[in-house]
Amino acid sequence: ASFLLLCFRRSLVTPLIFGLLLQPPLTQLSIITKPNIVLLMADDLGIGDVGCYGNDTIRTPNIDRLAKEGVKLTQHIAAAPLCTPSRAAFLTGRYPLRSGMDAINNYRVIFWNGGSGGLPPNETTFAKILQQQGYSTGLIGKWHQGVNCESRNDHCHHPLNHGFDYFYGMPFTLISDCQPTETPEMDRAFRRKLWLSTQMICLITLTAALGRLTGLISVRWKTLTCLAGFSLLFFISWFSSYGFVRYWNCIMMRNHEVTEQPMVTDRTTSLILRESISFIERNKHKPFLLFLSFLHSHTPLLTTEKFLGKSSHGLYGDNVEEMDWMVGQVLDAIEKEGLKNTTLVYFASDHGGWLERQEGKRQLGGWNGIYRGGKAMGGWEGGIRVPGIFRWPGVLPAGTVINEPTSLMDIYPTVVHLAGGVLPQDRVIDGRDLMPLLRGTVEHSEHEFLFHYCGIHLHAVRWHQKDSGAIWKAHYVTPVFRPLGAGACYDRGFCPCFGEGVTHHDPPLLFDLSRDPSEAKPLSADTEPLFDTVVRKIGRAIEEHRRTLTPVPEQLSVYNVVWKPWLQPCCGTFPFCWCDKEGDN
Repeated sequence: ASFLLLCFRRSLVTPLIFGLLLQPPLTQLSIITKPNIVLLMADDLGIGDVGCYGNDTIRTPNIDRLAKEGVKLTQHIAAAPLCTPSRAAFLTGRYPLRSGMDAINNYRVIFWNGGSGGLPPNETTFAKILQQQGYSTGLIGKWHQGVNCESRNDHCHHPLNHGFDYFYGMPFTLISDCQPTETPEMDRAFRRKLWLSTQMICLITLTAALGRLTGLISVRWKTLTCLAGFSLLFFISWFSSYGFVRYWNCIMMRNHEVTEQPMVTDRTTSLILRESISFIERNKHKPFLLFLSFLHSHTPLLTTEKFLGKSSHGLYGDNVEEMDWMVGQVLDAIEKEGLKNTTLVYFASDHGGWLERQEGKRQLGGWNGIYRGGKAMGGWEGGIRVPGIFRWPGVLPAGTVINEPTSLMDIYPTVVHLAGGVLPQDRVIDGRDLMPLLRGTVEHSEHEFLFHYCGIHLHAVRWHQKDSGAIWKAHYVTPVFRPLGAGACYDRGFCPCFGEGVTHHDPPLLFDLSRDPSEAKPLSADTEPLFDTVVRKIGRAIEEHRRTLTPVPEQLSVYNVVWKPWLQPCCGTFPFCWCDKEGDN
């Protein structure tokens, strides 16, 4: 009997030992299970504004902690140098011109909540795939991908129509018009022209009327009446939109409901933070995706009193430090709920800092470190190279720095694969799964070429020559900086993509970013033996890339961009749109 009992025990123990030996390590197990995913995106933050990327005067201890505990990318590239197209690429994993979200004109972003352009309903965001995989999906903060298509309540571009179960935030973007004490920012030059035109028409009308009354001019009263009517209609036609920007664009929504119109900026930061933490607490027992899209650090730089005057860089520095504090609060909430080891956290900016954003001597835009150019510049590194940090304890090696080219578009396939989803097979996905690179199982990024657009205009191309380690970058179009010798378009406030404000290069300006990351010394056939070979190789890549493009409706056409009163979100009876549902009453 004892012999049979011993045999029975061995028959149990032996498979158990083999099972333990064959079991994959914890890292492998963690990847099989669906992690929570928290995506943190700053607005207009320069790569040079963050401590772990070299800034030693603005304090960002929480973002730095993420880098220390995770993986820092040093060549993380936005697919566009402005909010709307960059975020469209981030959400879809595709260059924005594939979805019609890059501009054919000078209107390069969504301009009104009441416009008809936006992220097309037939685009599949990563949120939609994760939603199908059983994730609770939430977007807190900035959207800027449109709201309606044909009627005030169709919500065809709304976050809830793009895979998010919950939305709280701004359907538009933060602008200085949202702060009554600030100088208006939206379409400032065009507004001046409209005011001037209105004054000229009124002056002509008044002069004609006075001339008629004094007998100096022979003009019919009927003509004067028509002229006065035209003056009034012209004024109403533009003032009905531009005169009420704060009411039309500066609104807050919860799901489909407008909760503040206009938004009460004094409490926006606390509400966004409260909503973010609440979403984590509500969904801690199942996989969740939280996309926290900060309003920081876009003008007018909403900053609470606690942080005002605390930094060495004025209001902009105060704002960045407050955003870092918010990052810390979110990380603390994740840890408090015991989710740290089951949550992938990602931090980035949508594009580079806005160099030209100044008011007098106040610098209100970010700093892009050693990199040339900034926001709105499609080719120069300062406009598209952004912070990129991942943290997942036990899965991603802590304190790792990766110097390979990566893209914001890579988040799409990365999170889809982690959630157990499948990438759409009916369209081109330009992003690449980053997990092998982040975990160190491969040495190089999957990207061989990255194409840098300004609107629909190709300005530059990057070639990662993996066998040599060189990163070649060819500029075919560059903006003309004003004043001469300056590093930005200070005369315009934004660098253009085409027209008189750009220079075309044939042959292109060529740089090797591995040796010259600041793009200070262009190479030539005389100084670089591989010049002609590299230019030909990049030229062939452009031809292949263009063969993958197909015509799509332009979401940022003039018609789609202009304000349409019948599409304007309104919490009352239009045009009497005013409410404050977050207040005490």
